[in-house]
Amino acid sequence: MPTITVKTATASYPVVVEQNCLQQQKKTIEGLLANYSHVLVITDQHVSILYKEVCDWLQNSSNSVLPFVTPNGESAKTFAIYEAAMTHMISHNLDRKSVIVALGGGAVGDLAGFVAASYMRGIDFIQLPTTVLAHDSAVGGKTAINHPLAKNIVGAFHQPQAVYYDTSLLASLPERQMRSGFAELIKHGLIADATLLAEVMANYQNCASLYARDMTPFLTKGIQIKADIVAEDEREQGIRAYLNFGHTFGHAVEAAGDFKHWFHGEAIMIGMKFALLLSQQLTGLQFDVTRWQHWAEKLGYDFSLPPTLTFEQLYDKMMHDKKNNLSSDSFCFVERGRSTDFTSCDENTVSRSI
Repeated sequence: MPTITVKTATASYPVVVEQNCLQQQKKTIEGLLANYSHVLVITDQHVSILYKEVCDWLQNSSNSVLPFVTPNGESAKTFAIYEAAMTHMISHNLDRKSVIVALGGGAVGDLAGFVAASYMRGIDFIQLPTTVLAHDSAVGGKTAINHPLAKNIVGAFHQPQAVYYDTSLLASLPERQMRSGFAELIKHGLIADATLLAEVMANYQNCASLYARDMTPFLTKGIQIKADIVAEDEREQGIRAYLNFGHTFGHAVEAAGDFKHWFHGEAIMIGMKFALLLSQQLTGLQFDVTRWQHWAEKLGYDFSLPPTLTFEQLYDKMMHDKKNNLSSDSFCFVERGRSTDFTSCDENTVSRSI
């Protein structure tokens, strides 16, 4: 049973990663929930149906369990849903000894974490991830909702009490969801572990292999990479920016599609290609982007952008991204720990080459 301990300046908590984790850790989770006056389970419409047995178990685990079901995907991360969650909690008299359980993917975890961070100035929450993407988003304490102009722009750092990651649930994911989350595992290999990247590229050659081969050992390595970085830099004042690799351009792509056209990981793959090409142009980075892209395309990733989407439109979206750095009249963003000045490179050439 792989268990990773995340240690930061403000918290220390376990991340348990294993097949059938929820069944194996059932009594532990029930014991943890018994310490709270109220339990609010936040999940989405899809998960509430697909994992009804888990939802029923959680509701029966205590006398004071309330469900809150959100729309699917990024539609959960709106001001309206955030307000509805707050209203639900206030109307049911949840107090400071309450806990929120996030059962779902990255969007549910982001919303639930921000609700927990802001309700009564902060209550506990527990992550029960159900997607590949959540192996990244459930760890590290970043919580947020979206604004129409920018992704994850309203949020807080708020670490969970524990993360129980049942990788057996991943088998039910649709292909696009599977690929979206897998992109973050690819990112972990690119930023920190060439061996992990090589192993992932060797073991996963097409979309079918994403289901055929157990991801648990690879996801565990990805989580450990993130845990090590977060332990050193909890609030993104330094090396935690490495985890943003590809995200400035990727978030702009997401926003350009109104957070509906591209899934998060699909956009981040485009953003990582952009960052790699830009790094080659500016720093002489030695990396075979063509080989990497051909491999990714065999998994089903699409790096094309609509011809009507201009770099100027994406540039405007990037200006609103929280991961950029503004300096006088130049636009900078952090990728792989480097501050890259767009005014000193041919960004239009790079964007067209995607």
